[in-house]
Amino acid sequence: MTDASDSPRSDENASPQTRREAGEARRAAGGHDTGPALQSHLRAARSELEGHVAQARADFEEANERIKERTGRDLILAILIGLAIGLVLLGSLLFVKWAFVPFALAAAMLAIFEFSRALVASGRRVDLIPQLIAGAVVVLSAFFVDSWLHWVLLFVALAFVVVWRLVGQMASHDGRTYGLVLGDVLIATFIQLYVAFLGSLTLVLLAKDGGEWWVLSFIIVAVAVDTGAYAAGITMGKHPMAPRISPKKTWEGFAGAGAAAILAGVLVGLFMLGLEWWMGAVFGILILATATVGDLGESMIKRDLGIKDMSSWLPGHGGVLDRLDSILLSVVAALTLYYLFTPLVAS
Repeated sequence: MTDASDSPRSDENASPQTRREAGEARRAAGGHDTGPALQSHLRAARSELEGHVAQARADFEEANERIKERTGRDLILAILIGLAIGLVLLGSLLFVKWAFVPFALAAAMLAIFEFSRALVASGRRVDLIPQLIAGAVVVLSAFFVDSWLHWVLLFVALAFVVVWRLVGQMASHDGRTYGLVLGDVLIATFIQLYVAFLGSLTLVLLAKDGGEWWVLSFIIVAVAVDTGAYAAGITMGKHPMAPRISPKKTWEGFAGAGAAAILAGVLVGLFMLGLEWWMGAVFGILILATATVGDLGESMIKRDLGIKDMSSWLPGHGGVLDRLDSILLSVVAALTLYYLFTPLVAS
């Protein structure tokens, strides 16, 4: 009686008494079996993820190479450098107005330097140091002195570089022909007018009441023109716009630039300049025209010099002047519209 009744109790005490204990017992019993399987599953998932990442990277690099082959630009570097310049530009204009002055001066000096170097390489005589001194005076005077004195200093700078070139030519005694000397003199004045004077107009606009917003706005629209032309030209470009000047520019790219310019003009006009929508559209159309002419004009200069870019200082973009070509002429349109639209908005 005692043995028969005690045996079942012994079995019950040896087995789990609750569901929790039963679950723990099952996990303990199966732990040695699921560990390697879980690790194998994780390794397979990791390998699959690495494969997808490698494929995506290969596809991106292939697309970037196709774009680079078609346009001659490295898309990744171009985007990174463009973002860096944009951040500096925004910081200088939005926080401290005068902080844009050294930014503009540095850009003008670098553009004069690389333009002068390209001209010297083509056989022209360019006096670099006088060009830099005159350019700095023209650019800085636009912000720090009255407008009449700015014009006076511009003519002084032009006379300075012309006289320096003539004296330098007389001192050289190299038998250079009259036509070449005249060409050197005209080029000396052209550098000042094209780079220094047009660049100084940006600071003239900056010095106006609310001018920092106008400077930022016209640069945004000019960048939108370049971006729209680039995107539309890459995806749809088939019909060359000016094959003798710039073979890679197409009418499809120009259409994309026009759409981007009008959209950007309306947006910056409404939200940054306080203009009516139609004023913003006019703003975008004029910047489109000046940016396109400026871009084609610099392309014509480079073709005449036999070079692709003014320099390689900005990978993916070329030189500083290659980035300023659409901006230098656009500031004329922006300054003109400031004088036209500001009284209308104020009234």
